[in-house]
Amino acid sequence: MTRGLAILFAWTMALGAALFLLAPLIVIAAASFSPTPVFDLPVGGASLRWYGRIGQMDGFWPALGLSLQIAALSTAIALVLGTLAAIAITQGRLPGSEAIGTVLVSPLMMPGLVLGIALLQYYRAIGFSAAWSGLLLAHLVVTLPYVARTMIAGLSRFDFTLVEAARTLGCTYPGAILKAMVPALAPSFLTAGLFSFLASFDNYPVSIFLTDVRTKTLPIKMLQYIEEAPDPTLAALSTLILGATVILLVASDRMVGLHRMAGTGQ
Repeated sequence: MTRGLAILFAWTMALGAALFLLAPLIVIAAASFSPTPVFDLPVGGASLRWYGRIGQMDGFWPALGLSLQIAALSTAIALVLGTLAAIAITQGRLPGSEAIGTVLVSPLMMPGLVLGIALLQYYRAIGFSAAWSGLLLAHLVVTLPYVARTMIAGLSRFDFTLVEAARTLGCTYPGAILKAMVPALAPSFLTAGLFSFLASFDNYPVSIFLTDVRTKTLPIKMLQYIEEAPDPTLAALSTLILGATVILLVASDRMVGLHRMAGTGQ
């Protein structure tokens, strides 16, 4: 009986925690169907008109395009740099590899606002004023720790003798990497890329200090919308972003499985 009560209590706590985490998302999704021009639940009826207004929001498409560009490029660069750094660290051939590994993930330990202010002051100190390039470099600082941490975990369990075996069978070193390492580390690459892309696309505390009038990412533009014209269009846009995230997770589950992604295993 005691064991049964313990299991019931554990399940109750788990369901309560899940509901607590999902409640804000459920509320914002419901508000996107509000029949009135305020953030209201669709009690008396639902409307899809706010979804139709998303594309008409001032500056929406340039902001979306900029966010996608920065997220994709920073993720691609971070995957290359983070993987190379992880190989050097896990192979143990780099002096002070443990300290370097800690430095690579240090931005995750720092509040985003502090990181944004530090980057802004650094750019000013060196006279760097290119908004687009500044955003890309800043988002690389944000995404690189996700890649480094994930790839270090994945590579620590990878058998590098497989690469040497492929080379003895006639593969070049790059060919051995592509045929032996990349397929084995697919879950790690996918996990690192997915979280890096989402971290960049949704980033607000760093981007707010580095944008200008003509260069604004979607999260910054959404803040501007809520200050100037707060209506359920923002709820509809947030719901679409949430839906896109769920689709990415489902696609990842189909490709490698969420359990493998969570463990960054092979």
